[in-house]
Amino acid sequence: MCRNIRTLFNFEPPATDEEIRASALQFVRKLSGFNIPSKANEDAFNDAVEEVSDAARQLLRSLATTSPPRDREIEAEKARARSRERIAPR
Repeated sequence: MCRNIRTLFNFEPPATDEEIRASALQFVRKLSGFNIPSKANEDAFNDAVEEVSDAARQLLRSLATTSPPRDREIEAEKARARSRERIAPR
C-alpha cells in the first residue's frame, strides 16, 4: 500500500490536487487498516483524508529547495527500470 505514496515535492509541473488527495488517501488507508471503511467509520475516514490533503498541500507550499525541479517522465522511467530489475528472473 505504501508504495503508492509518491514524492510530490519539486516536480515540474507541480503536484495536482488529485495527486495530493491520492497520497493522503493511501496514508489514511495505511494508518486505519481500512481499504474501504465501514459506514460507521466512513465520515471519520473521509474527514481524515481531507485533513491530510490540506496538511500535505500546506507542506508542499512551504518547502523550499535550491535544486531544479525534477521531470515527472524521467523519474517515472527510473521507477519503471527499478521495478524491472526487482522482478527480473534470476
